[in-house]
Amino acid sequence: MKELISAWLTEQGISAAYLSITTTTISGLIIFILCALSYYFAKHQVLTVVHRLVIASRNSWDDLLIEHKVFTRIALLFPLIVLLFLIPHLLPTQSLFSYFLTVVAKVGITFQVARAISALLNTANSLYDKSSSKRYLPINATVQLIKLVVYIVATILAISFVLDKSPVYLLSGLGALTAVLLLIFQDTIKGLVASIQISANRMVAPGDWIEMPKYGADGDVVEIGLNTVKVKNFDHTVTTIPTYALVSESFKNWRGMAVSGGRRIKRSIIIDVNSVHFCDQQELNELNNVALLKGYLVEKQQQLQLSNQQNGIDENDRVNARNLTNIGTFRAYIEVYLQQHTKVHKQMTCMVRQLPASPTGLPLELYFFTNDTVWANYENIQADIFDHLFAMAKHFNLRIFQQPSGYDWQATR
Repeated sequence: MKELISAWLTEQGISAAYLSITTTTISGLIIFILCALSYYFAKHQVLTVVHRLVIASRNSWDDLLIEHKVFTRIALLFPLIVLLFLIPHLLPTQSLFSYFLTVVAKVGITFQVARAISALLNTANSLYDKSSSKRYLPINATVQLIKLVVYIVATILAISFVLDKSPVYLLSGLGALTAVLLLIFQDTIKGLVASIQISANRMVAPGDWIEMPKYGADGDVVEIGLNTVKVKNFDHTVTTIPTYALVSESFKNWRGMAVSGGRRIKRSIIIDVNSVHFCDQQELNELNNVALLKGYLVEKQQQLQLSNQQNGIDENDRVNARNLTNIGTFRAYIEVYLQQHTKVHKQMTCMVRQLPASPTGLPLELYFFTNDTVWANYENIQADIFDHLFAMAKHFNLRIFQQPSGYDWQATR
């Protein structure tokens, strides 16, 4: 082809001094036009047909190929291949321009193949995430490692094309750079080892709620990568944590709570000690009107009467006789109330215990689990239960302790 162009230029009367330059210019222009045409044909004709076929198909996995631009990156190979094919046919083999275009074509093909492989790996990762039931085995870190290797190989090949040396020649010199490479990729190596340990030990998986105060992380794990783990916090900010930090440092994973189906409530009601006393008959008569306490009061009064009779103690003796206390009765009421509550988990621990008294009063701690782990629902259930108990305390003649406020000081005047 280049001989035909030279012959045609000679017939047109082009002098020998300008023949080579003119031939190269025309050949380069032809190459540019043909590459542009091949690019247009690949992108606007072939890709359009391929996309229509993919959209028309019933499969869902091939849609991911479009989403990750696999076909687009493959299509960009066509003008580069055309360029590499036309160079020896249109340009002088020994010219500097021919060598430059050849290197550009080879380097472009190398990196474009690497980009196409990267897109295929992204497609495989997305397909795995959508179809795999084992979310504790994320392959994102493995995919990133393979992509890193692919780009390293592409870079070595590109350098070998530029230097016109064999890749083996370049690899032979990597031994002396091992220490430098280990220093550069130390985070990547630690991240790879950490990601393997995380997957093998099922420490954390995408979708888990984790807390890591050191890094300000409190939210759901979005992605586990080779070097970083992305956590979407509940305020919609994103915290990035080094992958190896999940192995070398401590963090809290709330996965067990979500899997168990129960979320713990551990909260106290502080009772004013001065309001604690034995229940008299009038109080017991009033408490008998509380439906949840009827069974408890009947059983407990029978036990106390039997105990006092066996010990020969008068029931009216407030010092020696066994009597019901208002705080004990209130504690029994709370237990029955929680056991019959529809939002309290019946198969998990449910108890009300009395903690040591403190300068602020006598704590009654409620320890139980809700059967709804959704945060908003959990908070509503907790609030409803304590709203009810705070309101019920006065029916047992108990006072909830709180620090004196301005209103309290005004009331003492």
